[in-house]
Amino acid sequence: MHIPTRQTQDLEILTFQQALVPTNEDYDRTKWLYVPDYYADYRYLLGTRGENPLICIGINPSTAAPGDLDNTLKSVERIAAGNGYDSFLMFNVYAQRATRPEDMDQVCNAALHRENMAAFRYVLEQVGAGYAPAVWAAWGTIIEKRPYLRDCVRDMVAIGEAYGAQWLCAGKCSKKGHPHHPLYLRKDEKVRPFAVVPYLDSL
Repeated sequence: MHIPTRQTQDLEILTFQQALVPTNEDYDRTKWLYVPDYYADYRYLLGTRGENPLICIGINPSTAAPGDLDNTLKSVERIAAGNGYDSFLMFNVYAQRATRPEDMDQVCNAALHRENMAAFRYVLEQVGAGYAPAVWAAWGTIIEKRPYLRDCVRDMVAIGEAYGAQWLCAGKCSKKGHPHHPLYLRKDEKVRPFAVVPYLDSL
């Protein structure tokens, strides 16, 4: 479990470009994408490399790392493979590590959000030629934990439009329309189109 000891505004945050600079060799970089490449109070990216990744969007990262996936990431990996993707990338609406979402920053850290959006652009640019970015909305009801999370997603939607991103979901949406969290989905669950803009407008 990761419990933040302070708000991210009190931390020194690496820019995304700074966090891309390698600092250790504890995992196979030809297979894994992990930014920063060490355990920190925030995480921009975690996933595997490929031409056609399934880009899963959660709310915020927990403790997972290359070769040490938590149950959520194991489910993401299974769903990606079951839907014909050659890799998966775990991205989050907000980059602060917090196993319990109620421990997230009370107020959005604008600097952290800006760098997280730079990371999202990078993710979309990793998709191979001939593929449209497949963006799987998978945050469940946790988006209700903080008012700023909806605005963060709106920024992601705007960025995704420039790359032709296709928004998807898997499993049954909640009564309020929230897309299902990756946990407890069948391994053969199929992704399907998700109307993210009407959904955001309804919140």
